[in-house]
Amino acid sequence: MVEIKEYRGHIRNWEQLCTELSIDTALSREQRETTILQKAYAAWGTDMAAHLHGMFAFALWDDAEQKLVCIRDHFGTKPFYYYVTADGKLLYGTMIRRIMEQEGFVKELNEKMLQIYLSLTYVAGEDTFFRGVKKLMPGCCLVWQNGEMTITRYWKPEFHADASKTLEQWAEEIHATLQSIFPEVKTEQETAESFLSGGVDSSYVLAMSDVQVTNSCGYEDERFDESYLAKQTADLLGRKNNRCVVTPEQYFEIVPYVMYHMEQPLGDASAIAFALACRVVAEHTKLCYSGEGADEFFGGYNMYRNAERYGDQLKTFYVGNTNIMKEDEKERILRTYHPDLLPIHLVQHIYEETEGLDPLTKMSDVDIQIWLEGDIYLNVDKMSEAAGLEIRMPLTDRRIFDIASRMPSEYKVNAEQNKVALRTAAAKVLPDEIAFRKKLGFIVPIRIWLADPRYHQDVKRLFASEIAAEFFHPEEIQAIFEEYLGGNSDLWRKVWTIYTFLVWYEEYFVKR
Repeated sequence: MVEIKEYRGHIRNWEQLCTELSIDTALSREQRETTILQKAYAAWGTDMAAHLHGMFAFALWDDAEQKLVCIRDHFGTKPFYYYVTADGKLLYGTMIRRIMEQEGFVKELNEKMLQIYLSLTYVAGEDTFFRGVKKLMPGCCLVWQNGEMTITRYWKPEFHADASKTLEQWAEEIHATLQSIFPEVKTEQETAESFLSGGVDSSYVLAMSDVQVTNSCGYEDERFDESYLAKQTADLLGRKNNRCVVTPEQYFEIVPYVMYHMEQPLGDASAIAFALACRVVAEHTKLCYSGEGADEFFGGYNMYRNAERYGDQLKTFYVGNTNIMKEDEKERILRTYHPDLLPIHLVQHIYEETEGLDPLTKMSDVDIQIWLEGDIYLNVDKMSEAAGLEIRMPLTDRRIFDIASRMPSEYKVNAEQNKVALRTAAAKVLPDEIAFRKKLGFIVPIRIWLADPRYHQDVKRLFASEIAAEFFHPEEIQAIFEEYLGGNSDLWRKVWTIYTFLVWYEEYFVKR
């Protein structure tokens, strides 16, 4: 007997699996996906993930073998955590808070994570801020049997450039593959809406879907508001557009909610706006599309244009999309500093795996394995779950990544453009002015808001608190804040990253 003990996700190729495994397609989604996992394990054992497309994290109990099998999907779109108690019992689940509620859990801070967090602004790697709580990493399978744990990596990103195709051929393969994937993204009975920014990824997803309602975030300050671009796209495609205007009052008020439901501190300022958007969207739908994955797969970030210039030096400093605080500064502001605890250690294995590949591929692989899992997918999962909203990401798919893994870097980034092949594919269903629009990113006016006395009172409170004094030299972090207020707006990320940690710590170790 195989019992599903824990499961969150959406199995995208369920129809194919139902045929292959002789499962009644008339079952409810919950029954169907549970049965797929049971029968897939019976058929393929711990190799079952190779047959699944979609997002998933699950634990199943094999009664015959008396063992627990836990598997997280290839890219880590759904989280999975585990913890071994003092008496040798395994606690596990897709939420840390559920593990904390179980007998044998001891809540202790893993203070070393703060040093990594101050550079990356998110929790990277297998450790968490809770001592003993580990993340099962993407593409990994955990087996617990007779009190012993074995973790194997069943999948990792691999890259093999194919120079035989033209740009148009790559674009056609992307487009044809996405066309084949979209019928799997939802059933005919389901109705989805879509998040829509001014960028090509969400616009391409919208154009390929039957979505009739789109949702965008905007701000009263026009300098940061790209929601008008989203509306232009929606109007062009004949879809409705809802605009959620994020105010600074709403933004700062919801920070404790976000840090609590995130379960780990996250210094990504866009996460707060995204949380607000999820709550608004959940008022009129329970299913929404989003465009994550394409930037990392196809060379979407402007910094990727510097890849060749960085060359072999990448492995000495590139740890992912963010790296905001250097070691000398952390040593100065932290009460406890560990000289041997460096962010670059988290990615050394990735550079070993990509030895001999071009610099852009190395940068992309770091972001796929570290940044996507630690920041982007965590944010999407936690904030949608908290709001009661399910988000599906059509561009995050192994079949899409397979194309990117074979594509030469020249078709991803050139001197004028990023995501060259993806944009060329999107131009098959979008006007060029949308498909080739310069990447703007999800901009938040926090750089300005944070300097306003009407909104930063809680920042001042926590920077001057006993909590801050436990971890930081107060005069040092105050100096950063004062310099920011004095006009050095580039310091906002450092202020925000310190602040989000303090909010998270207060939520989990002071209030509760």
